[in-house]
Amino acid sequence: MVRKPFFGLGKPKLAYTQIDDIGTGIQEIPPPEKVTLFLEMTASNVDDLVLSTGDEVQTGQCLRPFPAGKSYLTATATGVISDVSFRTDPMGRSGLSVSIEVREKDLWDPEFEKTGMKPNTETARAFLRGLPGVSDFTGFIREDAPLRAIIVSGFDQDLLVATNQLSLRNSGPQLAQGIDCLQKITGAQKVIVAVPPALRSEADQGGVEVRVLDTLYPGALPRLLIERILGVTVPSAGGWQDVDIGVLSAEAVIALGQAYSEGKPPITKVLTVIDKKERASGVRVRIGTPVNHILESLHITLNEGDRLVFGGPMAGRGVYSEEAAIGPTTDAIMVQDKGQVFATFGDACINCGECVRACPARLPVNMLIRLLENGLYEEAAQEYDLLSCVECGLCSYVCTMRIPIFHYIMLGKHELASTGYLEESNG
Repeated sequence: MVRKPFFGLGKPKLAYTQIDDIGTGIQEIPPPEKVTLFLEMTASNVDDLVLSTGDEVQTGQCLRPFPAGKSYLTATATGVISDVSFRTDPMGRSGLSVSIEVREKDLWDPEFEKTGMKPNTETARAFLRGLPGVSDFTGFIREDAPLRAIIVSGFDQDLLVATNQLSLRNSGPQLAQGIDCLQKITGAQKVIVAVPPALRSEADQGGVEVRVLDTLYPGALPRLLIERILGVTVPSAGGWQDVDIGVLSAEAVIALGQAYSEGKPPITKVLTVIDKKERASGVRVRIGTPVNHILESLHITLNEGDRLVFGGPMAGRGVYSEEAAIGPTTDAIMVQDKGQVFATFGDACINCGECVRACPARLPVNMLIRLLENGLYEEAAQEYDLLSCVECGLCSYVCTMRIPIFHYIMLGKHELASTGYLEESNG
């Protein structure tokens, strides 16, 4: 079996890309002819769906699949629903897909503006579930026991990516308003902004504590940020919810403030697009825009054998279709020429230990891969702490035999989640 890790002939740098390395401009991509929105859920209540093809929708409108359900999608364009179906998205998640044929002119739904644009838990739950940069903002709202702290990260989580930095550099003055809204909505006891050195002045505009950190990868991943800044270790089978400390992207916080100041839910996403020559540029698109529309706008051509990745070179996921849609958490698109894809065969681990030395979580990766290759996922979690992986991809990067270790790890986590093992572990 031929396995092809994401790394090409040139190794990526092991320091996060800096804003000054790629320029500060954000190109506006025009709306596509169709947007496709995705809501992760099961298909058990398909007969109760109230959304259907032919429905007219307005920009910013909350689209609730079920009459009594709390989950909803935010329409990112004005138009007509052309498809409602349950499917699996490029990240392997099952859920409801809603496509909208886009009309030329936006007609904004007035409901959010009618609320008075007051930042509180009620309006946030009702209109701002899907902020750019976070899949479900309502998870940060805990009225009975507010979070101890929220870290606002101006870092990006992969190499060559600068989405959060672009958002902060271009919208720094809105950071303070976003933080004010964040505190009123969540009641968090403390908010800390974490940034690389180049963005210190923008972070200072937030009016809260600022931590300037080094740019060494993978120090900005959420689990590592929590430990570096607050000295708290997130349990392996849990998440930030278990330590009452949240991590939000700077883009999400800025979008939160802008939503209340403008009276419009956010409908766009900032992306870093990395072309075949590893040149990164910033763009802004409607959430739900298909990848091929973005690439055509930037004159980037995909040929047979090229690779399309959501994310960066260390932890990105391959996408099988040019029609895959941009979601709220899609921070980057990377395109690799077929000549950059380094093909390897399924050679066995030689136990050199490079992956163990590189692992920031100090996992016995050489033992993990033996179990994961044989589908022994629960054993990998129980015996070798699979769930403590911070998902940085360094193990694959340093692997002498070019084994796609990171992909085995992600598959293992996905399988454990789909079988309910994680819920049982959190018990």
